[in-house]
Amino acid sequence: MGTSARLLKLLSLLQTHRHWSGAELAERLGVTPRTVRRDVDRLRELGYPVNATKGSPGYRLGAGAALPPLLLDDDEAVAVAIGLRTATASSVAGIEETSLRALGKLEQVLPSRLRHRVTTLQQATVRAAANGPRIDPDVLLTISEAKGRRERLRFDYTSHHGTETVRDVEPHTLVNWGRHWYLVAWDTGRDNWRTFRVDRLRTRTPTGPRFAPRDPPDGDVTAYLSRQLSTGPWSVRASVTLHQPAERVADLVWPGMGAVEPVDDRTCLLHLGAESPAALAWMVTSVGVDFAVTEPPELVAAIRDLGERCRRAT
Repeated sequence: MGTSARLLKLLSLLQTHRHWSGAELAERLGVTPRTVRRDVDRLRELGYPVNATKGSPGYRLGAGAALPPLLLDDDEAVAVAIGLRTATASSVAGIEETSLRALGKLEQVLPSRLRHRVTTLQQATVRAAANGPRIDPDVLLTISEAKGRRERLRFDYTSHHGTETVRDVEPHTLVNWGRHWYLVAWDTGRDNWRTFRVDRLRTRTPTGPRFAPRDPPDGDVTAYLSRQLSTGPWSVRASVTLHQPAERVADLVWPGMGAVEPVDDRTCLLHLGAESPAALAWMVTSVGVDFAVTEPPELVAAIRDLGERCRRAT
């Protein structure tokens, strides 16, 4: 193995972000520990911050002030290019131009065979623009930094009904769900977990005092958010009896649509909400199983109208 190839393999091993002893690297590269030390010095000269670890002698790749050349294999390079192209239709404001600039720089250094694969994919696909609200990336960074420092976050919040309040929370997780971004946090004023639409909050500075991290709500942030979205302050809410067991219906209800409650071995309840009776009727019928609904009257009327419209269509 030549020196250049050996340096690339050494860098590839170090980029796994684990601790390597000199003996382990020497065995992997098929050289002596002395050669490993010389190769590490060469990487440092190229700008890679290879740190010598104490206690258990060895090497680890650290984070540097400058950005030296990255080492990507074929699959990684294509994945990064696809990810940057996908980001051009993101709901995060201003990220499109930045992603295109980064993609242009990456494509300039891609080997021709990989550039052809990426170009072929780009020419065969079309990304629809995101229809949801645009999120300021600085807001996402402010929330993320407060979470990382374990500092309380204060912000002005506009509720679903237009009510404005000031909230003081312990940020736990940011979740990108469909067209929206959500913050799951412990609300110190309510002494409970709460979910906030990021596009409806305006952060205040500075952040608040430090806090001790909490276990995620209900043990699973995604499941918690799904339940919150299905039981949130919707304009129309209903509980519909489905004539199928809960375990079968669970696979037919998409996350955030509604909460399934078992009744017996033949039926279950679907608790859900929507902005209008028509939207709720569409959601209920989209599950694709027989059901019974008796209230609210607006939903009964919407389902009756939908059924009549479908009958006329056929």
